[in-house]
Amino acid sequence: MIVVDLICEYKHRFEGWFASNESLESQQAAGQIRCPVCDANKIERLPSAPFVGRRSTDRAPDTTAQELSNAKALLRTLVQKLEDQAADAEDVGGEFTLEVLRIHHGDAEDRPLRGTMTHQDIDSLLEEGIGVLPLPVAKEDLH
Repeated sequence: MIVVDLICEYKHRFEGWFASNESLESQQAAGQIRCPVCDANKIERLPSAPFVGRRSTDRAPDTTAQELSNAKALLRTLVQKLEDQAADAEDVGGEFTLEVLRIHHGDAEDRPLRGTMTHQDIDSLLEEGIGVLPLPVAKEDLH
């Protein structure tokens, strides 16, 4: 497994994980690597520091309490922002995919939506060129 730094033609940086360098090169040549921000497929590999694996007997450094606290605070902030945005979006429930397609084809007003969809729905929207971000169900929606 190799981890590489990538950048799209619009300068969005992201990380890619590949089985091998050959896998990276073949996927890149076939245009199969896409930017997670803008979905562009013109991707370049950035120079990165080599990863040197440790022996299995070496211990990984312990995460400090401060690092853990910082990570938890960042996660709380992200969850709050997502909840705030979801509160402003129209809940269309199981009609989410159909409504997104209507908006995409110009048959409905563009507006923020939330709802539910299946893995097949996600695939069909991606095939239409519509970027979606599936999020887990909120705790209060489970009760």
